[in-house]
Amino acid sequence: MKLELRDLRPAPSRAIDPRRYHEAADPKRPPIAERLPVCLYLEVTNRCNLLCTTCPRTYKELEPPADMSWDLFTRIVGQVPALSRAVLHGVGEPMLVKSLPAMVRHLKERGVYVLFNTNGTALNERNGLALIEARLDELRVSLDAATREKFRVVRGVDVFNRILQNVRRFRALQVREGAASPRVSLWLTGLKETLAELPAFVRLAADTGVSEVYLQRLVFFDDDPVGLARPDQTLFERLREEEAEILSEAEADAHRLGVTFSASGAASGPGASLTPATRDNPWSLCGRPWTLMYVTANGRALPCCIAPFALHGYENYTLGDAASESLASIWNGPRYQDFRAALQSERPPRACGNCGLRWSL
Repeated sequence: MKLELRDLRPAPSRAIDPRRYHEAADPKRPPIAERLPVCLYLEVTNRCNLLCTTCPRTYKELEPPADMSWDLFTRIVGQVPALSRAVLHGVGEPMLVKSLPAMVRHLKERGVYVLFNTNGTALNERNGLALIEARLDELRVSLDAATREKFRVVRGVDVFNRILQNVRRFRALQVREGAASPRVSLWLTGLKETLAELPAFVRLAADTGVSEVYLQRLVFFDDDPVGLARPDQTLFERLREEEAEILSEAEADAHRLGVTFSASGAASGPGASLTPATRDNPWSLCGRPWTLMYVTANGRALPCCIAPFALHGYENYTLGDAASESLASIWNGPRYQDFRAALQSERPPRACGNCGLRWSL
């Protein structure tokens, strides 16, 4: 089994290149996009019931607390006739939103591939069944630890056992209902604090009835790190030998247990670089501003889901207001054009420089 760079890929059953949403082959893309986004990140809420030490919203209010209104949601979706993929999460917990299953159903009636990340605290039989009936494609559970103790360190509250129970019950519900979807996966953010638990995390997934595990990269602020989202916690630039051994053990356990395991930006061995060596401006490989748009619960249009974690202050990378402007006018308006042009230059937007230079696990 080979570790691959797979950030937010679609289901393997759909013939869609995962790079479709994140990369483009032509490094000289124009500042005007030829078509509307094919992927929307819709932050259905910015409310959350955890206090994660890797999340900026734990330490500062990013926007006024809000759930995305049904009117705003349908208005946005209705403006993208060729929408192929919708991600219903942002800096909040999507399952706190009562209308979430209805949003999923609305998108599925359009033939859209739908997924979201959840912390699993609010997953119960009632809303789980509603999501199954709405035909959700993927349910990603961000667990971030394999033990109750480490979970409390990273997530700030003591609900680890409750989440595991919720996931087990949901998987049992799927078996009972004969429901192959949504695909359920467990996610762990790559921190030096928790990396040693990765093999146990893979085994925990198998024990819980989950057959997919993903190790995702940590993004942090350069100027003012918060909590555990800081440089000394990342696995970037170089893998130490002991870290590579942990990855290999996790890989072996996954193979033995029949679990799909993938690590974002993984290197092949100790001493190998976790940053692209092919060009001096790796951020220019990103095709997100040509393929997707992120809209906050209040309607603010942002370039992607990474930006809030890479640079303080939404005002630094706000590209429009979907509550008062049309998506078409935002998409190829002057702010988006300037953003795309900067991404192709030697001096990228700060949020993109932070992300593209790391490519960390």
